[in-house]
Amino acid sequence: MSDQPTVYKAYQGNTYLFGGNAPYVEEMYESYLENPGSVPDSWREYFDALQHVPAVDGSNAKDIPHLPVINAFAERAKQGHTTVVVANGADTEMGRKRVAVQQLIAAYRNVGQRWADLDPLKRTERPEIPELDPAFYGFTDADLEVVFNVGNTFFGKETMSLRELINALRETYCGTIGAEFMYATDQAQKRWWQQRLESIRSKPVLDAEQKKRILDRLTAAEGLERYLHTKYVGQKRFSLEGGESFIVAMDELINAGGKKGIQEIVIGMAHRGRLNVLVNTLGKMPKDLFAEFDHTAPEDLPAGDVKYHQGFSSDVSTAGGPVHLSLAFNPSHLEIVNPVVEGSVRSRMDRRNDPEGKQVLPVLVHGDAAFAGQGVNQETLALMQTRGYSTGGTVHIIINNQIGFTTSDPRDKGSTTYCTDIVKMVESPVLHVNGDDPEAVALCMQLALDYRMEFQQDVVVDIVCFRKLGHNEQDTPALTQPLMYKKIAAHPGTRKLYADKLAAQGLGDTLGDDMVKAYRAAMDEGRHTQEVVLTNFKSQYAVDWSPFLNQKWTDAGDTAIPLTEWKRLAEKITTLPDNVNPHPLVKKVVDDRAAMGRGEINVDWGMGEHMAFASLVASGYPVRLSGEDSGRGTFTHRHAVIHDQKREKWDEGTYIPLQNVAENQAPFTVIDSILSEEAVLGFEYGYASNDPNTLVIWEAQFGDFANGAQVVIDQFIASGEVKWGRINGLTLMLPHGYEGQGPEHSSARLERFMQLAADTNMQIVQPTTASQIFHVLRRQMVRKLRKPLVIMTPKSLLRNKDATSPLTEFTSGAFQTVLGERDEAILANADKVKRVIACSGKVYYDLVKKRAEKEASDVAIIRVEQLYPFPHKAFETELKKFANAKELVWCQDEPQNQGAWFFIQHNIYENMSEGQKLGYAGRAASASPAVGYAHLHAEQQKNLVEAAFSKLKGFVLSK
Repeated sequence: MSDQPTVYKAYQGNTYLFGGNAPYVEEMYESYLENPGSVPDSWREYFDALQHVPAVDGSNAKDIPHLPVINAFAERAKQGHTTVVVANGADTEMGRKRVAVQQLIAAYRNVGQRWADLDPLKRTERPEIPELDPAFYGFTDADLEVVFNVGNTFFGKETMSLRELINALRETYCGTIGAEFMYATDQAQKRWWQQRLESIRSKPVLDAEQKKRILDRLTAAEGLERYLHTKYVGQKRFSLEGGESFIVAMDELINAGGKKGIQEIVIGMAHRGRLNVLVNTLGKMPKDLFAEFDHTAPEDLPAGDVKYHQGFSSDVSTAGGPVHLSLAFNPSHLEIVNPVVEGSVRSRMDRRNDPEGKQVLPVLVHGDAAFAGQGVNQETLALMQTRGYSTGGTVHIIINNQIGFTTSDPRDKGSTTYCTDIVKMVESPVLHVNGDDPEAVALCMQLALDYRMEFQQDVVVDIVCFRKLGHNEQDTPALTQPLMYKKIAAHPGTRKLYADKLAAQGLGDTLGDDMVKAYRAAMDEGRHTQEVVLTNFKSQYAVDWSPFLNQKWTDAGDTAIPLTEWKRLAEKITTLPDNVNPHPLVKKVVDDRAAMGRGEINVDWGMGEHMAFASLVASGYPVRLSGEDSGRGTFTHRHAVIHDQKREKWDEGTYIPLQNVAENQAPFTVIDSILSEEAVLGFEYGYASNDPNTLVIWEAQFGDFANGAQVVIDQFIASGEVKWGRINGLTLMLPHGYEGQGPEHSSARLERFMQLAADTNMQIVQPTTASQIFHVLRRQMVRKLRKPLVIMTPKSLLRNKDATSPLTEFTSGAFQTVLGERDEAILANADKVKRVIACSGKVYYDLVKKRAEKEASDVAIIRVEQLYPFPHKAFETELKKFANAKELVWCQDEPQNQGAWFFIQHNIYENMSEGQKLGYAGRAASASPAVGYAHLHAEQQKNLVEAAFSKLKGFVLSK
């Protein structure tokens, strides 16, 4: 090793230049030999320096990973392509130093943040990082004044002494801002960050007024917390104390955004600092907040929610014009609001025809532990560069209190170096910043916004701060964190530190105290602390929700369409361009649909869906359908996207008939989502929450997979209206049915939705015919009622001829909440019926078949198509047709402890006559949704259908 050229010794510390990367280096070198200007500056300087390396004999080849490059260089030189200069004096040494300078710059860009001054509490010493020490590259004190040309590599000055360069690198990458961006594969993005940070040494240039503005925001942030702490002792508020610079960050982002043309900002955040944002950023009146603490606020919702979950919206004035701010309502599930915000932003972008997000900005605020620990973040990040879900880039802000929730040992905080490491999966840059340097925080927000607007990519600002109080105001954090809270107790506060700094700069010795007094006075009077709030501004893009308020369930809307319109739309969606060559199986589907459109054969489920969508977009209602296999349909029944079998490029050769039904139709969007339930469903809920006029549908690949999105269902879909007054018309299509496909491919967990159903909060339906799906989808838009619609869609019924419908059921009628007995002979002898079987879903067809086999003419069958709200009048009407029937049976495919049984029996009981009895026919109670053995499934199915016609057993409910 002692004879190894110094240039290689210097490069051995850089793992990204060695080992398996040798072929890459050789390729780079070949490009250099042909044209030195074709390779990046750092590589060109390296190869330039290589010319001055003494010849080697190859005896130590194992120690020189780039020997093939050297040999290639020598061989090319022999052929006259270049000249090798063999030197042993000053030229050789200077070449080595030039290469070492490039390495030093690269090291600071790559790992400089690990040596940055980021912790306001200064609990640990800076780590030893050899790559940041000039001695690591062979430099000595004698080299400090040597001048190098760094103009093509380090931004700022053309030439710098080594001492100047080291100081510049440390100021840029190891000050109170630590930047991570070198893992990006896009060279332009990396050079952007290098130029922006290095040209200013990561230091903002602020005038006196800007500094006073920062102090004002710190004063407001601290002032509110201290006021609440003394006035409402012990009440939960999830204080921001220790992280006051976050309010500075929001202020800078909003004002900078306004200057760049941003007109709407949608904010998602959990409870830490939420009250502070409400008052000091969005301009909520302090007196209104105090009323919530005093329990004197109006209680105008059925359930309501705690104050630190509440949303809010306002309009504020910026130098670039008015900006609308929306803080999304959020439960305590921390990060679950993130995809909801993204969906809300995408809806606003679509409404504005703003595909790149130049006018709408999503801002997500995270806690350090939650950002690293909650899986919904990974799912949401994975969505952001896909076609159906992109929002032009999100600005993420971490309120990093360095403790997470209650972690008492740093070894338990996580498995990554930084809580932000998850974003490396999408190569988003991260700016770590010391919260005690509010000027640096403001600079980071400006840089983050500029980057987002330039590249339409996510970016993260990690504000490293602390939490002065416990997780909530009733905690004693010193119980588990004695060392940390000794440091916190001695910390004077960010506001005090900054006020003293400005006083030292001559901006007024009493400036800080004067601001504190003024803010306290505003609090005492309960008036605005955010003076830029606009009270009379209304955007042209604001949505008017008033037509959808206080609507009645009984209004079914006019969902039938005229025969002429049916035939026109059917022809449109079944006529393919000549240059589209569908798969033979798809062509058969399209041809059959054409026949259905002409009334030659009954309409199947797929055609019923298509005609619902076609009629809606033709009438001006956009349709957005997303799911893991929604274009084709998991069970290949839909084929909304026709793939040309002769196409030669992956991004060409698709045709979507539903986008071609009328000249001025509304958009039809169908999306094959990534393999995500939680984030995608949250996104679609957020989209629907901002657009009552679009039919927004999320479709599970199998209904069981909705399990992965249960938090969204529980916290938003089921309870959002009663907690927050948020109306939402999102539709869920969940394939459900017992066909012997096992525990995870049978049940959409109907019982869970039934358990959540109350306060007329949602619609739960299980249609069994093509006309029913047609009418219920149209009903969701045509009538003014906006409630979540949960559709238990079938699997086997998609192709069951018995589930098809004649054309007349589409050109007349409406969605039937109950389908009564259809057998004319039984209806004609209704007085002879002794038993009525009530059911929902595909089991109806099994029951009809069994009745025919048994010739049980004394049994009537009623289908409940809408399970909630239970259609009492319609059910009672059908039941009364069989006045002599003393026995009722509820029959279901699901186990007894699942499905609708426990939730529907009291509804049926309410409509029963005196003397009637209600029994159950179905699978026995089970811990699993379904069995996995085909023969056992078949046996269970046979038995439950038989039980529907047998003597009542077990639990029987008598009227």
